[in-house]
Amino acid sequence: MPEQVPSVSKEVSSKDIEAVKKLAEAYGVVKKELAKVIVGQDKVVEEVLIAIFSRGHCMLEGVPGLAKTLLVSTLARVLTLDFRRIQFTPDLMPSDITGTEILQQNKDTGERTMNFVPGPLFANIILADEINRTPPKTQAALMEAMQERQVTTAGQTRRLPDPFFVLATQNPIEQEGTYPLPEAQLDRFMFKIFVDYPAENEEYEIVRSTTAMWTPDLKKILGAQDILALQEIVRRVPAAEHVIRYAMKLVRQTRVNSPEAPSFIKEMVSWGAGPRACQYLILGGKARAILNGRYYVSCEDVRAVAHPVLRHRIITNFNAEAEGITPDKIVDKLIEATPSAESSALEDKRVPKVLETQQG
Repeated sequence: MPEQVPSVSKEVSSKDIEAVKKLAEAYGVVKKELAKVIVGQDKVVEEVLIAIFSRGHCMLEGVPGLAKTLLVSTLARVLTLDFRRIQFTPDLMPSDITGTEILQQNKDTGERTMNFVPGPLFANIILADEINRTPPKTQAALMEAMQERQVTTAGQTRRLPDPFFVLATQNPIEQEGTYPLPEAQLDRFMFKIFVDYPAENEEYEIVRSTTAMWTPDLKKILGAQDILALQEIVRRVPAAEHVIRYAMKLVRQTRVNSPEAPSFIKEMVSWGAGPRACQYLILGGKARAILNGRYYVSCEDVRAVAHPVLRHRIITNFNAEAEGITPDKIVDKLIEATPSAESSALEDKRVPKVLETQQG
């Protein structure tokens, strides 16, 4: 089999190499700092950081009391980013989150002018708490901010600060009186992350530490400009053709009408994932590679992010629900039925450890 080498226009600069090393080192320090406050949840932390460095957004789902808000606010402190929490309620209006213009009078001249007062969306990290409890028009305002990184108020468009990251939460227990997000809006989220109950030893540590007089001293690891620079480097990580085609094959097999779809997909799935899933599989794989100190993305990186990328993009049918088959189980079957082009050992030999320059 001939070598499959990603196209590289020039060697990575020493500045980029230093930035990658800084990110890999910072990742370990960030996890260590978060561990002062958040017990366990290593996989959740990794997936949230992958989304941040991929310039994506996350949907976080878990029962109340699992420290979802604390995780996000602590992460914002460690990364030196502005943090805002928005509690979504049925009476929340779009202007409540985007901001509004108010009439103000100059005390000296008596002149009245309309001045814009920014809403809570004007921050780096937004926690949209219980997003399914607010009406569709307010959800749509948030979706515009997520996709376009801007808000429109009083006929004017205003840019949001960079970096901008939305982490929305849903309560899987109470669904009465809620406004579930349509599939088209769920597709805007890069990851859907499940937050599970802690293990016994982790729960003991949570109870012990949170019922004592102790305040952790958190260090500030990265700043906004560091994160923006690292987001650019993530996109320059080379992905070999066989890795891209592997990600595409995983996604294309989820489509019921595709000739590539295996029999269990046609029996269990109503709708599959779109092209955005392919993009996020590769971007998530690149970010994961960088966090682990590697300058290339492998099929293993793609497999590692397959569940959070695909679980909210695969819509199961009645047959799957009757048999207790979840989207995660379908992704497991897809990974098992889709061999990669070669083993990880061969990938390591074939793909050069360099970064691709930004393509126009």
